[in-house]
Amino acid sequence: MTLYALKPRFQNLLRPLVGRLVVAGVTANQVTVAAATGSVLLGAIMAWRLEASPGILILLGPWLLLRMGLNAVDGMMAREHGQCSRLGALLNETGDVVSDAALYAPFALIFPFGAAGIGAVVVLSMLSEFVGVLGPTIGAARRYDGPFGKSDRALLFGTLGVWAGLAGGLPGWLGPLPWLLSLLLLLTTIQRARGALAEIPT
Repeated sequence: MTLYALKPRFQNLLRPLVGRLVVAGVTANQVTVAAATGSVLLGAIMAWRLEASPGILILLGPWLLLRMGLNAVDGMMAREHGQCSRLGALLNETGDVVSDAALYAPFALIFPFGAAGIGAVVVLSMLSEFVGVLGPTIGAARRYDGPFGKSDRALLFGTLGVWAGLAGGLPGWLGPLPWLLSLLLLLTTIQRARGALAEIPT
């Protein structure tokens, strides 16, 4: 079971807020763009200030929680309030991939990680989402399954950010973690591909 399985409960908590935003004239696309813009800005600020102020990483945890909420909100606004659009679909998928890359990349500057390991996580995160979104192009559903989906990544990197921010760094024994995460992402990609193919009648 991954965090994605808890999404319906999370949505139920947010539904009253979604209704108020719609009444106020806020659109799903505006929420999507706000989430992506905030993620890119925070990623850039963390990379810029990391060496001088390692504690800035503590901001990642609260932001990823907020971003998860914003992602749920824009989806509910689109589906439940008639705001679905082709532009919204493009913004949603592109924004998620760009946001993940911007927020994970600063970890390449943190001991004991490095550019190779974090780079692999970023690329495989993109690949897993790319395969997931390909489902509808072959007659299957958009795939979110797998052991290391978007919500799971948010929880892990948010935890690492708070840990590093409070402690001023991370312990050396975490060095192999990016490669373990890369393996989980590869398994996630394979599971999504197999799941999509299994939906199509032979």
